[in-house]
Amino acid sequence: MAWGLGSNQTTWTLPDFATRITKGQLQAGDVLIRNNPDNPGAGSHAVIFGGWTDSTHTRYLAYEQTRPGTVRRVTPYAYWNGSADYIPYRFNGISSGGTGGGGSSARFPGAGKFGAGANNAFVTRLGELLVQRGGSRFYSTGPGPVWSEADRRATKAFQKAQGWSGSDADGIPGPATWDFLVNGSGRSIPRGGSGGGKISAGFPGAEKFRPGQSSDHVLRLGQQLVRKGFSKYYSVGPSRTWTESDRRNVEAFQRAQGWRGAAADGYPGPETWRRLFA
Repeated sequence: MAWGLGSNQTTWTLPDFATRITKGQLQAGDVLIRNNPDNPGAGSHAVIFGGWTDSTHTRYLAYEQTRPGTVRRVTPYAYWNGSADYIPYRFNGISSGGTGGGGSSARFPGAGKFGAGANNAFVTRLGELLVQRGGSRFYSTGPGPVWSEADRRATKAFQKAQGWSGSDADGIPGPATWDFLVNGSGRSIPRGGSGGGKISAGFPGAEKFRPGQSSDHVLRLGQQLVRKGFSKYYSVGPSRTWTESDRRNVEAFQRAQGWRGAAADGYPGPETWRRLFA
């Protein structure tokens, strides 16, 4: 309701309308979301950030829906329990922003803010939006305020995902690119596509992880899921043979990254592999 979405959402779908931010970027109106992959129906929660209540940034004013009803109270950061699992987000539909996040306006700031030599908050905002839309594989560090080749390649991949070509897909954002990113519209960058990004070293290929497949790659994946704490669905194993248990554990890991839809289908791609073995 606060975001004016006009539809019912859950803690799993709200991040689709937002961009992940840091604790230092939090402003009134941002949210903190916890998703519990082990038991999605219990422990998952969302609160609206109402501003810091002390100079140490250890307590904040939270607005939340919890028993016995709607509550407005001073809360320890990030929450009373499960604190480490709460992730801060900012709604993509903000029409004008304050000074904390910088460049959060939905209005296109002009092509001059991007390209070689650019150094400003809009470049950071662009990178954050591109990461949200599948462009994280283009960034080895960042995103940040200094324009880089990673920004250009990620932007180009997003533009190509819309079916654009030529000067419409030159890697420099224009009003249409910005509008699609800020409003969460258009097509996201395909996972593992050839849009110029780096494929994570060691990823053996998506075809290795499908029903009927059996290899050391499947066993290695399962063993790493166990090490990372995503083994709930294994009754036996892991083993060299791909099973539904592997898929469900991979899905839980992907959802823990904040991914949704086709990005959390339980089948590993290059970015899932990179994060799992990071």
